[in-house]
This record gives sequence, C-alpha cells and structure tokens, in this order.
Amino acid sequence: MKFDHQAFQVSDIDSSIDFYVNKLGFKLLSNEVNNEEHEAFAFVVNGDARIELLQDLAGPYEKPVIKRPYCPHFCLKTDDMAQTVKMLKENNINIVRGPLEIKGEETWIYFSDPDNNILEFIQWFHKK
Repeated sequence: MKFDHQAFQVSDIDSSIDFYVNKLGFKLLSNEVNNEEHEAFAFVVNGDARIELLQDLAGPYEKPVIKRPYCPHFCLKTDDMAQTVKMLKENNINIVRGPLEIKGEETWIYFSDPDNNILEFIQWFHKK
C-alpha cells in the first residue's frame, strides 16, 4: 500500500489553486469539473505531497472552525523552519500555532489555507 493524496473541501477552486500554487509553491496537475457529481476538483503537487481540492458546486461551503488538536491536518517536511516561517509571513498565510519545539527532536508550525484546512510544516532534528 502507498499513500496517494489528501483531499480538502474548498469554497472557491480558483482561489484555492492560487493559494497552493502561488503561495506554497505547489504545481497544478489538473483542474476539472465533474458535472455529474456537481464538483470542481484540482490536484496540486509538491514533491511527493499531493492534495486534491474539491469544491461542491451544488451549494455554499461552511468553513470548519479551527480548534485544537488541529486534526485532521496535512504535514509537509521542511529542512529550514526559520525560512519556512518567513515564507508563511511574507505570503500572509494564517499561522494557527507555532513554531513549537521538542528540543533535539523536532520543530513544527500549524497554518491554514483560506478555507481553514489545517496544514503543518515539520523539521526533524538529527541526533548526533
């Protein structure tokens, strides 16, 4: 078995594509409409990370409330948390919590997309 993708419901497919591609550096793989299911969907990818964005075209979308423990969330690995935090701030991305740290093990930060879907960046420290 191999992991394939995470799906997020979004309120506006074009705005979500813009967020993931232009702010987080993902590449757009596809952007389509399934008229039978009344859904617009797109796939964005960054390395091995693949996210499906789904917009229900049949009605409005109510954003989830952001609350601890921030689950479910999609976690991306970074090798430089300071640079990652700088990128999030420069792109006005909503930082939910962090960065947090367990000394000698890891540092992580939770953030959200415009539809309150939670993502995380984590940096693992290698013990010497």
